[in-house]
Amino acid sequence: MPFVAITSAALLLTACGSGSGGPGGTDASGVAAKADEVPTTDVVSAVRKDDAAARLLPAGTTSLTVAVSVGGTPPGTTYLADGTTLTGQDVDFTRAVARVLGIKLKIEQASFEAILPALDSGKYDFGASNFGVTDERRKTIDFVTYVNDGQGFATREDSKLPKITDLKQLCGLNVATGAGTTFEATLEAGKHVCADAGKKAYQVQTYAESSAIWSSLQQGRSDVVMSTINGLRYAVAHQRGLKFLNEYHRLDVGFAFKKGTKLAPAFQAAVNRLLSDGTYNRILKKWGTTGSAIEESRVNPPELKG
Repeated sequence: MPFVAITSAALLLTACGSGSGGPGGTDASGVAAKADEVPTTDVVSAVRKDDAAARLLPAGTTSLTVAVSVGGTPPGTTYLADGTTLTGQDVDFTRAVARVLGIKLKIEQASFEAILPALDSGKYDFGASNFGVTDERRKTIDFVTYVNDGQGFATREDSKLPKITDLKQLCGLNVATGAGTTFEATLEAGKHVCADAGKKAYQVQTYAESSAIWSSLQQGRSDVVMSTINGLRYAVAHQRGLKFLNEYHRLDVGFAFKKGTKLAPAFQAAVNRLLSDGTYNRILKKWGTTGSAIEESRVNPPELKG
C-alpha cells in the first residue's frame, strides 16, 4: 500500500508533554489543529461538593496549583476554539475533583518532563498529565489513580510490522518516542534483548515535541512509534496513513504529588465519588476512552506487570 501522509495527530504521551496547539497553531503532527473537532460536552459543572471528601483535605486548603502539559489534540489536553480555554480528559477529571472537594484551581502549563521534578519544590501542588504509575516513579512521587491507559505501538499504514509482543521484534529498527517517558524507560531497559539474541540493537529516538515524533515517522527516519494506548487509538481513528499495532503494557494513570503528600486521601475520595455518581463514566464517554475505566481509585498501587 502506498504511503499516505499523516494529516492530523492525536498524541498525549503517557509520560510526555508536547507543544501547545491552539486553533491557530499546530497539533502533534505539526499541521493545523482543528479546534472545532474538540468535544465540548459539559460533564463537570453539575458536580457538587462532597463534604466527607472535603474534610480529608489538610486544614485551610482552599486552592491548589496544578501543572498540565498541553498535547495539542484530544483526548490529551488541548484548547477550545477560543484558543485559551484548556480542555481534555485530564482537565475534566481535575476540575471535577476540585468541585467535589470545593477548592479553587490554578492551572499552569508546563512541559511534561518539568512537572514531576517541580513537585518536590512546591512549585505545583500536583500534576495532571496522564502520568503512568511505575515502581520507579513511586520512589519519589505519590499517585492517586483515576484511569488505566498504558503503552502501545503504531506505525505507518504501509508497514509490514506485526503486533509487537516482544521487544526483540524491534531489533534493527528505529523507534520514536517521547523524552523522559515510561516508553523511553521501557525501551532502554529492554535494549539488551537484541544483543542477547545476537541481533542488531534497535535505536531509541527521543523527542521533546510530539510533532517531531510524527515527522520522523512520516519521513522514514523512524519505523514505529511507542506511546499511549488512548493517544494512538485516537490517532488511528482520526487520520489516514497510520495504523495501531497493539497494546503492549497497561499502566494505571494518576494525579502526581510530592512524596508524603497529605492530599492523597482527599483526592482518592473525590475520584471514588465521581465513580459512584456517574460523572466518571460521562467523562470517559466524552473522550472515547471507556476502555480505560477503573473500578476504584487507589493510592500508590504497584506497577501493573505483564
